[in-house]
Amino acid sequence: MSMTLFIGNKAYSSWSLRPWLAMRALEIAFVEVVTPLFVEGSREKMLAVAPTGKVPVLLDGDLAIWDSLAIVEYLAEKFPQKNIWPKDARDRAHARALCCEMHSGFQAFRQNCPTNFRRDKRAGPREIDEAAQADLARIEAIFSAARGPFLFGDFSAADAFFAPLVSRIDTYSLPVAARTEKYCDAILGLPAFSAWREGAKAEDWVIEKWEGL
Repeated sequence: MSMTLFIGNKAYSSWSLRPWLAMRALEIAFVEVVTPLFVEGSREKMLAVAPTGKVPVLLDGDLAIWDSLAIVEYLAEKFPQKNIWPKDARDRAHARALCCEMHSGFQAFRQNCPTNFRRDKRAGPREIDEAAQADLARIEAIFSAARGPFLFGDFSAADAFFAPLVSRIDTYSLPVAARTEKYCDAILGLPAFSAWREGAKAEDWVIEKWEGL
């Protein structure tokens, strides 16, 4: 039986992208169910699936796993042959630490550069405040330490977690160092990432406050 991944709008739901991209890029089969965000009845629909009423949620039979980190950890146990986490124990610990940092951090950067996977790249860079600049400096330090095309050489969950930040850097035309740009290009060039973006552009749901930024 195929697993089902409940996600929000592809245009806006960066948390949904993370497990979706990991599963799609690593060829883990699943059925996709999109629940539009911020519309009447959407929370009630998700409450029927998981107790938080939020996306993403992975459903495997009668087991519901909510939260993107919990989902990738479950996938790592279910599919040990897949490169969910790096093979080396020290690298796995490092990758998990980075994902936890992403999970709880970079608030200023997120607020200055809201996710919008459907919008075209800005002609010029967006101005961001000092706190967001500090976040971007930390993001660049992480990306510049990539050991190959991706953070740990081969694509892993760590790359899936940082993909929305790559999208923000690209969408808002933020000036970054050459090594950061090289990593961003690797993520943007993933067929799975391109498929997500195409899906976002095909959606007709619009959240006005995020479209004019």
